[in-house]
Amino acid sequence: MDAKLLVQPDPADPRLTRRVTGLDHTGARIEASVTVERPLTLYLNGQEIVTMMTILDRPEDLALGYLLNQGMLRPDDRVTAVEYDDDLQVVVVRTERRTDFEEKLKKKTLTSGCAQGTAFGDLMEDFSAARLPASAEIRTSWLYRLLHRINTLPTLYLEAGAIHGCALCERDRPLVYMEDVGRHNAVDKIAGWMFRSGTLGGDKIFYTTGRLTSEMVIKTVRMGIPILVSRSGFTAWGVELAREVGVTLIGRCKGKRFTALSGEARIVFDADLTYVEEESAKHWRKNSREAEGA
Repeated sequence: MDAKLLVQPDPADPRLTRRVTGLDHTGARIEASVTVERPLTLYLNGQEIVTMMTILDRPEDLALGYLLNQGMLRPDDRVTAVEYDDDLQVVVVRTERRTDFEEKLKKKTLTSGCAQGTAFGDLMEDFSAARLPASAEIRTSWLYRLLHRINTLPTLYLEAGAIHGCALCERDRPLVYMEDVGRHNAVDKIAGWMFRSGTLGGDKIFYTTGRLTSEMVIKTVRMGIPILVSRSGFTAWGVELAREVGVTLIGRCKGKRFTALSGEARIVFDADLTYVEEESAKHWRKNSREAEGA
C-alpha cells in the first residue's frame, strides 16, 4: 500500500468546490461541482506586490513560493513571519533582510499562464549559472509508477476539473501534490513548501499537468530540481532553456508513451512495457481537453 503523501488537496473541503445546477447536452437538469477561486493579495514587508486568483487552500506556501520564484526572496533569506488574514484574504511576508522589491516591480514579463499572469523581476536572473546534479536519474519503471499513482489520487481535478496539479516526487513516490486554478500557483505552492520544510530538490522529480513552457523550466531550475515531467506538450523556448542548463524534460506522458527533448542521459530505460497499462480512455479524454485549454 502506498505511503500517504506529505501534502495533498482535500476534495471534500467545502471551501474548494461549489455545487451548481445547469443542463446537459440532452437538455436534462444536472448538478455539477465547480472549483471556487478567490483573490489573494500578497504583501512583502508592507509593500503590496500582487493580487492573484487562487483556490486559497495554502496561502502561506503560495506567498513564499511566488516571492522565491520571482527572485524577491533568496533561498537563504530569513523569513520572520508569514501572516494570513482570512477575512481580508491578505497574506504578509516579513523578512529580516531589506528586500529589493522596488527594483523587481519595475520589470514585468507577461507569462503564458492559464489566466495570463504577470511575473515581476528578471526571470532569467542567475539562470545560466544554475548547476543541476548530473548524477540524478529517472528510471522508466519509476516514471510509470509515478504516473499511475498521481492519476489515481483523490484530487480536486477529478471532483470538479478546471484546475492544474503539480507534484514533488522522489524516485517512484509522489511526496507533495498541490492544485490550483493556475499551474504557476501550483508550482509556487510547492516551492513555498520546500522552503518552509527545508527540502532540497537535487534528488527530486517535478511533475505538472501544464505545458512545459519557459517559465515552468525556469521555476523548476530555481527550485534546484533536475527532472521535469508533464502529461502536456512543450514550447520551443522551454526546450531551449532546458537544454541550456541540462534539465531533463519529459512531456506528453500518457500511458506507455512519452517524449524526452532534453537531458536524456538521466533516463534509465528499465521498464518492461508489456506490463505497463495504457491510460484509460475516460481519463485520457478528460485530461486531453483540459491540457489543450491550459
